[in-house]
Amino acid sequence: MEQRRRISGLSLLSFFLFCALILSFLGSVEAYKNYTVGDSLGWYDKLQNPKVDYQKWVAGKNFSLGDFLIFHTDNNHSVVQTYNFTTYKRCDYANANDHDTILWSATHPSAVAPQRVAIAVPLTKEGRTYFFSGDYDGQQCKHGQRFKINVTHGEGLPESLKDQPAEAPPPMSPIVDDNNPVPDTVIPSNFSNPKEAGDLQATSGSVSLGMFLRTLQGKLNCFLVLVVLVCLLG
Repeated sequence: MEQRRRISGLSLLSFFLFCALILSFLGSVEAYKNYTVGDSLGWYDKLQNPKVDYQKWVAGKNFSLGDFLIFHTDNNHSVVQTYNFTTYKRCDYANANDHDTILWSATHPSAVAPQRVAIAVPLTKEGRTYFFSGDYDGQQCKHGQRFKINVTHGEGLPESLKDQPAEAPPPMSPIVDDNNPVPDTVIPSNFSNPKEAGDLQATSGSVSLGMFLRTLQGKLNCFLVLVVLVCLLG
């Protein structure tokens, strides 16, 4: 009887350990993501692409500190981030305050074929934040090229995105072929916020290393889960 109780207690302990490992594994999987805005439709207004629906794209997604939004667009569309609801509601970048609004990608309208670009934007502040295109006196924004998200704490802001100086506007990706409208995204190395953005910068090496370590942690958690399962079944 005493041996049976000991085995039962050991099984119960193993079960709780198993549950803790599952929760730990799930947490590591959710840490720091890259979100491609609009998925295959990219970042455009409804006049250019009637299928875009950024409110629908945002629905069901959980955005956290340290995540990146990747905007695939062309040089006729800009990326503006603001924490000011009035600026967002009016689609008004021209009169925006530099302290709460960031121009991530200025436009260079071309009479010839537009050039494709990709802009990587890190999420560095908790709470509500807004994105829109500020081109043509806000017309692109008014025609659906905007969305709002809520950024939660998540795993917290990684060191690579803290206390870095602002220097130049973020680089844009090379032009991509029309047959591949949304290329694979790599966070640009040594990218920085435009001047209005303040003190936030990231390097791809730090972000990539962090992702690698989290992936390794997830694999280790999987291994531990398998060990616990073997103990339970045994």
